[in-house]
Amino acid sequence: MTVRDHLERMFLDREEVDLTSGGIVTPLLYLSIPLIITNVLQTAYNVADTFWLGRYGTTEVAAISFAFPIVFLLISVAMGLSVAGSILVAQYIGADRESDAEYAASQTVVFSIIGALAIGVGGYFVVEDLLALFGAEPAVVAAATSYMRIYSLGLVFVFGFFMFISLMRGYGDTVTPMLIMLVSVVINIVLDPLVIFGVGPFPELGIAGAAYATIFARAVTLVLGLWLMFRGYRGVRIRLSQMVPDLSYGWKLVRLGLPASVEGASRALSITLLLFIVALFSTPVVAAYGIGTRILSVIILPAVALSQGVETMTGQNIGAGNPDRAAAANRFAALVLFVSLTTVGLLSTLVAEPLVALFTNDPAVVDAGANFLYFVAPTFGLFGVMYTYMGGFRGAGMTMTAAGLVIVAFGVVQLPVAWLGASVLGPTGIWLSFVVSHLVGALVAIGWFRRGTWRTDDLAGDSIRGPSLEREPSSSD
Repeated sequence: MTVRDHLERMFLDREEVDLTSGGIVTPLLYLSIPLIITNVLQTAYNVADTFWLGRYGTTEVAAISFAFPIVFLLISVAMGLSVAGSILVAQYIGADRESDAEYAASQTVVFSIIGALAIGVGGYFVVEDLLALFGAEPAVVAAATSYMRIYSLGLVFVFGFFMFISLMRGYGDTVTPMLIMLVSVVINIVLDPLVIFGVGPFPELGIAGAAYATIFARAVTLVLGLWLMFRGYRGVRIRLSQMVPDLSYGWKLVRLGLPASVEGASRALSITLLLFIVALFSTPVVAAYGIGTRILSVIILPAVALSQGVETMTGQNIGAGNPDRAAAANRFAALVLFVSLTTVGLLSTLVAEPLVALFTNDPAVVDAGANFLYFVAPTFGLFGVMYTYMGGFRGAGMTMTAAGLVIVAFGVVQLPVAWLGASVLGPTGIWLSFVVSHLVGALVAIGWFRRGTWRTDDLAGDSIRGPSLEREPSSSD
């Protein structure tokens, strides 16, 4: 049996789950469990790079620490276009307009490539000056620049990979992207030590090797993803004839995608800006903040995944004219996350010191980190509620509302509360800012969702289609 035969057997004939009828629990689990695994696998890239570079040299591991915020910013831009494509595909699939979904996917692919090439080439020339703003040592800046220039030139593969995952999710398939992400991670983990240290026939490339390994892994799996979409084996199909850039559709993608990019970038920026407040205190407090936010980032993975699952269910049900079912999916997911993450948070407070001690043996850091968890952990469920409804807003095409929730909760509320709280209560005031922002974010999200304005934002009803698209009649016409 050939490699092609194995691939076809892996990706064909998978059981489909109807997202627009029947129960809610099974479709949400079908969408969300693979998304949780995919998100966990995504973190393996950073972990692998940091692990091997940490054994290569101090300069290199410091450089990758400075490069990661810029990488996350670039990924936020990629996620914006990808989310836009995912929303359009979901609503067209829900409306039983497969040909329109194909056109939306094809246009998303071509504009993702154009955007990646433009940003990547521009980034290649400005990344050194951007890294210099961090004030790191020249050797660290040079190493980080080497990594980021390679990453910038390979950005088309990174953008393309996220685009593939999002389009498949919009169709309702999260299993195939999970399998391809696994392939990508395995390639990266295997290549990292070979090209960083120069094992066997491979040259010793240091930090540049980590960049090459990541880009190569993304490139291989993007080719696999494009092959699947061109053949239409799994999920939405793309067609070369529909990939002529349609500027009106490009503007539609930007209008939907830009707020989604702002959403991701705003969350990352708020965490970075909080560092300036945290840095006013002792080193153990700074270390505790770093450990606490890492624990938070792991705990909220289910919230992010379920939010993406809700996004797809909302999009398809809006397209199918079933807003009540979309509302039920949002409420159910919010309740599940509130109960489960609140329980996990409360349990975390019972083992706060041992949990923090997994990351450090400094008693001062353990004490400060445990104090962080005592305040923040019980509000994990509130964070889950906010992110659930953000997914619902995105699925309905209200990406600006989802971005607004992040800006309000973490920019308008958390940063001022942290600044004022730190001046009055010390580090405890910063920990309290998480409590207040999570509470405000959840309450605003619930209140805004109950207004019901999202019910009428049916993007599938738009008539923007390219001249090359010959639309077949569907049952929704």
